Amino acid sequence: MQVVVSARHGHLDEALQAQLKEKAEKLLHFFNRLTMIEVTVDLHKEHNGHLKVEIVATAEHDREFVARDEDSDVMHAFTRAASHIKHQITTYKEKIQDHRRDPSHGNNTGS
Repeated sequence: MQVVVSARHGHLDEALQAQLKEKAEKLLHFFNRLTMIEVTVDLHKEHNGHLKVEIVATAEHDREFVARDEDSDVMHAFTRAASHIKHQITTYKEKIQDHRRDPSHGNNTGS
């Protein structure tokens, strides 16, 4: 699996890039079929002083999970965006697990 950390409108120091890469790799604990994770930090501050973080996690069969967040602190924005990705992955996993289950065993109304 490949993790790419990049910045727009500026440069991230090596320590912050390594920290973001390490945290992004933890997404594999939630879904081991991820093939690539791209983290993009837009260092252009908006009028409210916030910068943007975008995470794109690509899984097998061209499935993408995308999340964006903004904050004055890069790590806070990344943490919230990663939380959104985790939620998307969990929802997707539940959907594919429900899809495999036999529909005749579901919807037991008890009547």
